[in-house]
Amino acid sequence: MSRIGNRIISIPAGVTVTEENGVVTVKGPKGELKQNVLKDISMKVEDNQVKLERANENAKAMHGTMNSLVNNMIIGVTKGYEKGLEIIGVGYRFNVQGKKLVISAGYSHPVNMQIPEGITVEANGNTEITVKGIDKVLVGEFAANIRKVRKPEPYKGKGIRYKDEHVRRKEGKKAA
Repeated sequence: MSRIGNRIISIPAGVTVTEENGVVTVKGPKGELKQNVLKDISMKVEDNQVKLERANENAKAMHGTMNSLVNNMIIGVTKGYEKGLEIIGVGYRFNVQGKKLVISAGYSHPVNMQIPEGITVEANGNTEITVKGIDKVLVGEFAANIRKVRKPEPYKGKGIRYKDEHVRRKEGKKAA
């Protein structure tokens, strides 16, 4: 029995959830998201609640996944998602220029990243940024790509990390 799959999702006020031709559409105050319904999963919307059911046992693995995807879409169009990143190191900085993010991370050149459609990046100073959007997958993926530019190293802790991330530090070489 899938506990996540059998969870009934309540729809908040101001949000509409519809399903047509195998595509779930969620509209809310912050925008609109679409997702293909996974194979052998059916969706019922009634009394401001969404209930997902599977056709057979083969769809058991995707039952909980589809439930979580619909729930994340509802949260995205009402509250939105955000990820905080910070850069640590001498001379390391973020710079937002329109739809471009310029990262100075100790390389011989600045790293330019195009900000995807549907995502906003806010600079909270030179060393901190916040990635915001309504699509959880897109926000998480873009934040992970920013972090990949210079992952935090374990000796001095220099690099790009998430706000809530703890970097395990190692002890360096001992003096003789």
